Amino acid sequence: MGADNADPMDEDRVEEVGAEASADSRVVYEDFSPDYLRIYYARLFPYAEIYKWLSYGHDGKHPGCDATIMSRREFSFTLEHDIYIRYLSFHDVAEMEATIKSKCPHKIDIGALYNVEPAKRSAYAGGSDRVFASVERELVFDIDMTDYDDIRTCCSGADICLKCWPLMNVAIKILDTVLREDFGFEHLLWVYSGRRGVHCWVCDTRARRLSNEARSAIARYLTLYKGNENTTKKVSLTGPSLHPALSRAYEICRGYFEEHILPNQGLLRSEEQFDKVLELVPDESVRTQMRDRWKRASTSKDDVSAIRWKHLKQTLENKKLAPSVRRSVEEIVFSYTYPRLDIEVSKHMNHLLKAPFCIHPKTGRVCVPIDPLDCDNFDPTTVPTLGQLLYDLNNEGGKAGPEVKDLEKTSLNAAVRLFQTKFLDPLQRANKAEITCSYQQKLQQTSATNVLSW
Repeated sequence: MGADNADPMDEDRVEEVGAEASADSRVVYEDFSPDYLRIYYARLFPYAEIYKWLSYGHDGKHPGCDATIMSRREFSFTLEHDIYIRYLSFHDVAEMEATIKSKCPHKIDIGALYNVEPAKRSAYAGGSDRVFASVERELVFDIDMTDYDDIRTCCSGADICLKCWPLMNVAIKILDTVLREDFGFEHLLWVYSGRRGVHCWVCDTRARRLSNEARSAIARYLTLYKGNENTTKKVSLTGPSLHPALSRAYEICRGYFEEHILPNQGLLRSEEQFDKVLELVPDESVRTQMRDRWKRASTSKDDVSAIRWKHLKQTLENKKLAPSVRRSVEEIVFSYTYPRLDIEVSKHMNHLLKAPFCIHPKTGRVCVPIDPLDCDNFDPTTVPTLGQLLYDLNNEGGKAGPEVKDLEKTSLNAAVRLFQTKFLDPLQRANKAEITCSYQQKLQQTSATNVLSW
């Protein structure tokens, strides 16, 4: 798709809508509207940063660069009225910007890097020896809050609040730690999905070149919670002690379970709730003992769940109990806190995933990056919305001088700066070093071949 598809009326319409809004400070800004989206793409979307990320240093400035890398990357757009377009690609940042402004997609998904431009895939069909195939793609993970609906008492479905959001924080901390310490990955991008979950993009070269089999193996390594709605026990631990990775994860899970999940969700407050927990204890006598004790006790105290959890732990620590029964303390904690992955997203190289800085059409929220080291302070309910950004431009922006860039006038500026400093800058340094090293090796090989030929 080329830039010449742009609608010449787009910029005029953007200015018109902005003028209408700024003319009356009493305007109530919707969280989302197609007109706001056009303004966002015209004035705020970080095209240059996204392009730098996905080109991985192949910007044409170094003799070792691959000039085709971005033109072989698949993008897909979901337009208004759920019109879906796949196999888009862009030769440069100008074409990407012009096409997005023209089409005004309600959603942008990023796919794999292919062996040829996606638009030319038809030439590689029909049973010839040429095959249209994905050759590279970030290792990605998707965690959705709806997968925790059996735990949450505060919300359900697409709704979220600060009582259940710690479930996402513990997932971020555990996966980030495992991917860095156990697999040695360095360039991880965590992004809020815009509504009810988080995405992770692992962008190291090793990760991008993993086979589907290797991706599946990593996903399985990270999967502890297994089963379906008909399975009572979703976490089963074996062996005399925890695997070192699980032991490390347990320390993270235990803190979140006792400080956030247990009290916020009232997991042991009512008989219906504590029965679900007791079902995970493989000893009928312990279950009966706890039920009888808790039914007789008052439930008026705010910390009743914490008190009952202490009772249960003390009971299960009895050395006379079988090891499998004592182990149920860890199984309960893991069952209620360990990350629940959509494994299908991670297994296949050609799976598409929503781009950072998209706008979620249901909430109007921007898909902003999250700092995994500071995720406890991330509040999804305060993420900028389209309406907030338009307000910033028309009200707060009016107080700034003309030399101030539009992005700097808005609450999105901090999110783009985080993307740049915490993720993109280190990644670009690594990309530059890798391209330089690869180019020098090729020169050395060419030099050695020429000497031998002579």
